[in-house]
Amino acid sequence: MKFINKIVLSFVLAGSFFMTSCDDLLQVDPRQSIDANGALNTPDAVGAALNSVYARLRPVSNYGRDLLALSDALADVGQTTSNSGRLIGENNNQPNAHFGNLGNFWANSYFAINEANLIIDGLPNVQGASAAQLARWEGEAKFLRALYYFDLIKVYSYIPTAIYTPGVTDEGGIPLVLEGVITSDAALARQTPRSTIDQVYTQIYADLEAAKTLLTSRGTYFASSAAASALLSRVALYRGDWAKAADEATTALASNVGTVLGGQAYVNGWRAEVNPESMFEVRFAIPGEAIGVNESLQTSYTTLLSLTANKNSQGGWGDFIPNATVRGFFGLTQLQIGTPANDNNNWDVTRNDDVRAFLYTTGNTVRGAGRQIECIKFASKNGFAYGDNVPVIRKSEMHLNRAEANYHIPGNEAAALTELNAFKALRGLAPVTLSGQALLDEILLERFKEFAFEGHRWFDLKRYGKDVIKTTPVVNLTFDDFKILPPIPQREVDGNPNLNQNRGY
Repeated sequence: MKFINKIVLSFVLAGSFFMTSCDDLLQVDPRQSIDANGALNTPDAVGAALNSVYARLRPVSNYGRDLLALSDALADVGQTTSNSGRLIGENNNQPNAHFGNLGNFWANSYFAINEANLIIDGLPNVQGASAAQLARWEGEAKFLRALYYFDLIKVYSYIPTAIYTPGVTDEGGIPLVLEGVITSDAALARQTPRSTIDQVYTQIYADLEAAKTLLTSRGTYFASSAAASALLSRVALYRGDWAKAADEATTALASNVGTVLGGQAYVNGWRAEVNPESMFEVRFAIPGEAIGVNESLQTSYTTLLSLTANKNSQGGWGDFIPNATVRGFFGLTQLQIGTPANDNNNWDVTRNDDVRAFLYTTGNTVRGAGRQIECIKFASKNGFAYGDNVPVIRKSEMHLNRAEANYHIPGNEAAALTELNAFKALRGLAPVTLSGQALLDEILLERFKEFAFEGHRWFDLKRYGKDVIKTTPVVNLTFDDFKILPPIPQREVDGNPNLNQNRGY
């Protein structure tokens, strides 16, 4: 079995095949890829192949930016500054300004899935590997395949808890393929239709359940049994499988992977190269892997070069900043702390008692758009600009998952309130006494505050079928609007007669 070099071919498992020159696809893993003559029958080859699957999480189209910044731009988290002109269409929820715009997210994700499939297919032929190595490789490949499939289906399909007119205009899930292809003929011949939403979630469950039994832990840059439980808790939450979501959150919290932080330690965690809360994190190891000044998370969120540099030093573009709602959560207003006023170092923000307020400050005026309040969750914490590690799953999420799940489980509302108040205490907030819909609303509000600029809000709105209401920009996107879903890349639909397009495109 051959592992085909990605610079030569790209396979989209929906059935189409295309040549590509997109930087996102070609420059994912220059240190770790296998050449076209590398057979997957040695431990070194399998290890390198797995590194490639991990590396495909890094591009702008995936965790390098879009699954966080683009998602939140679609939602009601922030507003664009027009500094570089990026994310404006998404923030205005314009047609085609979504994940399907260029198709890079779809292509890169399916390429990674194909790599994972090839690894899983090839494991019986690997020579010189121990049983423990084979188990780890299978577990990591299945964890990664589950993550890519979950990211794809939450973007391109409705979420099981809120499907618009099921069976009529829901369009189904995404193509589900579990065998790798290594030739263009095989890719062209496979014209896979969209599986149902339920079928895709069932496969994600199966992969994560397998990963749980196959994996231990070798650090937060890699899949682990605990990370598989944490991801499964999130997937179950999206599926409305409340007991499963709560149980897996409990398992993840009991693990020694990641640490729930509170108070100043929580803020400090965002300044560490590896966030101590991370259960799984996408790694940017060297400056050569940094995405750069145009499209990285750092440049999307802040104009600062780093938190240790002079605030007047030119950094990123600061394209996407907190809106009035988020500023209100944390009591953020600009505050002059010294003179002269034209020195950006003499400005900070007012803050309330919520410790998360310390993840925001003023930027600089170098880009010419005026000093703005910016999010600094990503600000050269790796020691070089524009290449911050990205927490995919933080352990604190498990508390919020369990609170929400318990709310929906009959008889567990008191447990949900207790969990919510324990979480609030970690963030410096007073307890509440709520029940019914008000309690659920408060849990979702804490999710909004906790994961601002981490890409959760858009999908939380989707999974409850909520309208997207914004005042800056002025947007009223109702849940029945076709723009809730992006278009599947047209080249995929054109090349596969069995692949139906999302409505409205």
